Amino acid sequence: MRRICVLMVAVAGSPALATEPKIESGEVKFAQTDAASKVPEMYRLENCTFRYELKPKYSLPNAGVDVFSLTFPSAVKTTSAANNVVYAEYYRPRTLGQHPAMIVLDILDGAQVVSRAEALWLAQHNIPALVVFMAHYGPRREPGSKERFLSTDVDKSVANVRQTVLDCRLALAWLEARPEVDPKKLGVLGTSLGSFVGGIFGGIEPKIHSVSLLLGGGGLVESFAEHPIGLLLTPVFKLAGITMEKLKKAIDPIDPITYSDQLKTKKLLLIAASNDDVVPPVAMKRLWEATGKPEMIWIEATHVGSALYLFQMMRAVIKNAND
Repeated sequence: MRRICVLMVAVAGSPALATEPKIESGEVKFAQTDAASKVPEMYRLENCTFRYELKPKYSLPNAGVDVFSLTFPSAVKTTSAANNVVYAEYYRPRTLGQHPAMIVLDILDGAQVVSRAEALWLAQHNIPALVVFMAHYGPRREPGSKERFLSTDVDKSVANVRQTVLDCRLALAWLEARPEVDPKKLGVLGTSLGSFVGGIFGGIEPKIHSVSLLLGGGGLVESFAEHPIGLLLTPVFKLAGITMEKLKKAIDPIDPITYSDQLKTKKLLLIAASNDDVVPPVAMKRLWEATGKPEMIWIEATHVGSALYLFQMMRAVIKNAND
């Protein structure tokens, strides 16, 4: 996956400093009637105004794309000052007019290699893309901190997912306000871990039009129960007195399949690897069935091996965003 991502940057052209290194700052209003829109209570936000700062990062003139760093306050205040600031990277095409736009969420390792490559690909095809760093990732993790987005502490993991989804809602409000963005065609693209978070966000957010989920799924507790990863964690949960029933009850609020009825109303694209050795393929089958059997693409690959199909997957994502 990394090798292909490097190739994409090489084709786009070497990064150069943006031609006008001006810092933009301002305010964005988040205004929705969440209760009327039937947003689940744990993902509701009060109407608010928040400040942001947008800094030019670099330009890719051959690709016709400019890249910016975006920061704004998190929707949730935690004990970590670094985690209380949302960091994002904005990939903006230079083409005129309004375009579909997408929030992009990364894989588990959080290095943003995959998400950046996807965002660049989207921007090169006239889709502004905003890569949002999840809670406790990258600059949102204090130096030397042991905090992680996911851990065996289920309550903390649930809280981190909730924070990230709420932060994505604010990020979408910022994206919607951009003059180059078509507010009627807002979407989310998530890969691997990002697909689980993206499935929740895409389901609960009323303004999302398209949802593209790669290498993920739903019915997480059931799907991982017989998986090697699940088998390793089962003894840990037993020692902590956590049964599968308790775990499912705790995990349900952060399982995309919980929001399958809402996902049915979106332009939904699911892409899975038939030989996935990280996320059980049955997880995507469960989500596909629960969401009314939307467009589904299977690739003959393992989880990491799916990188060889990146171009094919992104072509499908672009079509889904534009439809």
